Amino acid sequence: MNAHEVTAGDGARPTIHDLGTVNGGNGAGAFAKLKVSPEALRMLPSDFVKRHRVLPFEISPGVLHVATADPGNQRVIDDIRLLSGLEVIEAPASESEVLEKIAECYQITVEQMIENLDPNRGSAVESKNLHDIEVMANEPTVINLVNLIISTAIRERASDIHMVPFESSLQLRYRVDGLLQEKPPPPKQLHAALVSRIKIMADMNIAERFMPQDGHIQINHRGLRVDIRVGTMPTVHGESLVMRLLEKGTKLLTVEELGLDPERSRMLSRLVEKPHGLFLTTGPTGSGKTTTLYAILQGIYTPELKILTIEDPVEYELPGVAQIPVRPSRNFTFATGLRAILRQDPDVVMVGEVRDSETAEIAIRAALTGHQVFSTLHTNDATGAVTRLIDMGVEAFLISSSLEGVLAQRLVRKICPHCRTEAPVSSLMRDKLEALGGRRLAGPYFTGRGCEECRGVGFRGRVGIFELLTITPELRELILQKRSNAVLKTTAQRTMITMHQDAVQKAADGITSLDEILRVSSGDIME
Repeated sequence: MNAHEVTAGDGARPTIHDLGTVNGGNGAGAFAKLKVSPEALRMLPSDFVKRHRVLPFEISPGVLHVATADPGNQRVIDDIRLLSGLEVIEAPASESEVLEKIAECYQITVEQMIENLDPNRGSAVESKNLHDIEVMANEPTVINLVNLIISTAIRERASDIHMVPFESSLQLRYRVDGLLQEKPPPPKQLHAALVSRIKIMADMNIAERFMPQDGHIQINHRGLRVDIRVGTMPTVHGESLVMRLLEKGTKLLTVEELGLDPERSRMLSRLVEKPHGLFLTTGPTGSGKTTTLYAILQGIYTPELKILTIEDPVEYELPGVAQIPVRPSRNFTFATGLRAILRQDPDVVMVGEVRDSETAEIAIRAALTGHQVFSTLHTNDATGAVTRLIDMGVEAFLISSSLEGVLAQRLVRKICPHCRTEAPVSSLMRDKLEALGGRRLAGPYFTGRGCEECRGVGFRGRVGIFELLTITPELRELILQKRSNAVLKTTAQRTMITMHQDAVQKAADGITSLDEILRVSSGDIME
């Protein structure tokens, strides 16, 4: 029997689940955590591995073990035997698993590529000659570096890529789980060429370097469609650039998966299932407001409802929902789009953001005339939405009559489940949280030590902390009287779980840490 015909115990060819036994594991989910031998990797050229979708992962006496997406291909087996000088044992796996593991094992990192760059490379473009910059932007080295920066950011679950020039350096950072992480910087001499390459990809004007620009890139990464919003801004040392990454294939979450507890999920369902009225989500930029509205729309969708959205931009596509992007360059704003939407006979309308009094008033009047309207607003807490609308010039009686509820939120990092450990609460931490929240802290509380799974930071992923305000008859009367936010908040907190209370509960449940609560709140959710 040839080596490549070696069979498993029941007479079948070894499957990928047998790999756990090969590496001393239990077989369950073994391929994702498969320890690949560096010696085995060196037995086959990387271009051969990628072309034939085979991954050499272990050497045993006289035998090379390979995972393959195309088992039984005699020509490939013969080539492997010839290249390695060893017999072959195959372990079938899905193509996606093999390709992902190949990419992980054979990838060149941004750090490695930057280390290999000539430090003097790009000096020709320091003159800012447009022709020289364009030539450099189309060089394979620059193209590959840009592609690698983007693909690494996607792999590390980054939401943004920041490239900022300084006098003698170029700063590269990824935003992961809400925090910026610094990466080894590319040579400063390549700054103009890198920015120009990204501008070319985003169909932007590379000749314009002294005015802000916006652009858009769409790529496919391992079968996933990724939309990238690009923004440039001139600084004293050149153009600063930010790329926002949006994975279109990402599964939309439910409100429970976002972090809302069952009791408040039921309260939210009652609010958003009303036939008409205005519902707002509030919080700072990047706090997940639009994601929450998507979860709500996904939850209420039925074929009997016509749902229209107007957004800037459309971040994720919702099945069964007509989504409209605003186009300010063509004078198609939220206000003009909302007027047009109301002539399309919708049942439910989502407005990406209330930015001005005109949009606010149209949205509120739509809510008063039988439409269910959802939108977002930038405020620190739930009751602040009322005073923000009044500051915009909306009449108090319109707010009192139309507003049904407000969901204020923040995002906190979740402790990595692989390295979570119990942590003592210092007296200073206890005093700070109790002074701000007025709640006696009881343990145990947890933190993350840092491990390979979370890249040493102790956190992986994020979850929401919320406060859900239901507009009661008492609150409607206070709004009508234009009472202050302090009065509205005091009244609301008699029955409302605040963001601080929700955050401390999530820390007690081991979901997040007390340090993370203080980092995110800065005191504004604790008043």
